[in-house]
Amino acid sequence: MAAGSDKSREIQDITGLSATNFADLVRTAQLISDPGGGVSGKISQPDWEGLEIPPGVVENLKALGSKYQYELPHIEPEIVWEQLTPESRSWVIENKNILWEFEELFPPLDED
Repeated sequence: MAAGSDKSREIQDITGLSATNFADLVRTAQLISDPGGGVSGKISQPDWEGLEIPPGVVENLKALGSKYQYELPHIEPEIVWEQLTPESRSWVIENKNILWEFEELFPPLDED
C-alpha cells in the first residue's frame, strides 16, 4: 500500500470523514470559488454566512476550489486536508453530513 493511501486512511479514521465526504468538500469548494459555474451573471454572490459558512472558511475553500476548479472531486484526502486551515478542518468535520447539500443549492450546476 502506498504511503499516500496510508495517510488518507489515517486522516479518515481520525476525523470520521469518508472519501465521499472529501469529494463533497471539493465540490463545495468548487461552488464557493465559482458559484456561477463559469457563466457570468448567473449567480451574483451567495450569502455564505447565511448558509453558516464562516468568512475564513469561505476564503480557504474558495482558494481550494479555484485550485481544483476543473478537476474531478475525487482528490486524495491527504492532499485536500493539508490545504485546509484549522478553522476549515473543524467546520468540515462538523458539517461532513451536509456537504452534499451545498451542490443541491445550485441545481443548474449539479452535473451528476
